[in-house]
Amino acid sequence: MFDELIYKLQNDKYRTLETTPTFSASVNNILKSVGDLQLHTLVDGFTTTDNPLAKLKYGAIFGAIKLQQEFGKPVIATVSMRDRNKIGLQSDLLGANDFDIRAFLALTGDSAKISDQPNTVGVFEGDSTLLLDIVKCFNSGINYAGKPFKEEDKPKPIYPFAVVNSYAKKQKNLLKKMVKKIEHNSVGVITQPVYDITQTKQLLALFEEAKGLSRCDRPKAQLILGFFPLTRFRTAQFLSAHVPGIYVPESWLDRLRKASLISEEEEEKVGLELSLGLYRDLMSIHPKIHIMTANKFDLAKTVLESV
Repeated sequence: MFDELIYKLQNDKYRTLETTPTFSASVNNILKSVGDLQLHTLVDGFTTTDNPLAKLKYGAIFGAIKLQQEFGKPVIATVSMRDRNKIGLQSDLLGANDFDIRAFLALTGDSAKISDQPNTVGVFEGDSTLLLDIVKCFNSGINYAGKPFKEEDKPKPIYPFAVVNSYAKKQKNLLKKMVKKIEHNSVGVITQPVYDITQTKQLLALFEEAKGLSRCDRPKAQLILGFFPLTRFRTAQFLSAHVPGIYVPESWLDRLRKASLISEEEEEKVGLELSLGLYRDLMSIHPKIHIMTANKFDLAKTVLESV
């Protein structure tokens, strides 16, 4: 299952869909939505988020287990460094491995200060590369402290993913981060959402440069373009003004603003037109895409069926 996912990432078209477990004791609502829309037939795999914005949600690894068992498609579980120390990280990876959850998206995580839980303190024993290093150790047959697993107890191969911004005023800073993720053995590096084709081509060229600068002999990392369709002016404005590492072109903001003054229907129509056009362009130049829709799965289906 995971070998096929990684093969597609390295050699073929690759599309994954983000799911966000909610504040609930179950992910059955997500399973029903995915099943009703038959989204599992349109993607190569899924991801599950890990308490984004430090808000309490259903656990990412448990969500990944249920999704994978329900649909037979590989799931990449997000793991935040905010909430776990080295013991917790390794314990979670071992338990997940027993359920055949073997791909993880390493995130440093949002600050605990913005959590909806009172007096929460972040762990942050390291940034996301600590998890990548733990995975490297497990794949080598040892734990992070260097203790070897017995042959019969070795974890099955684990595939680490990482993230990177899609835009930076100083390209050298972005290049440096790319090199770091590549050198820590990421198989896939997912960008923040992209909204401009010229910028995307520059991003792809920068990633190839990062591969050449890395100390890896033959780096296998692939860049995965983040895609988040915009159908509301306020969302586009928020991403542009408040989310670091994302660039939304002025032409998008202008068209969505004008459409919003007419009606919500016109705003959605214009946003969908812009987003689907971008998606088709992305698929034509680099068909390795991670789709994010904040659980708007009907929108995800529209996007996936557009190409």
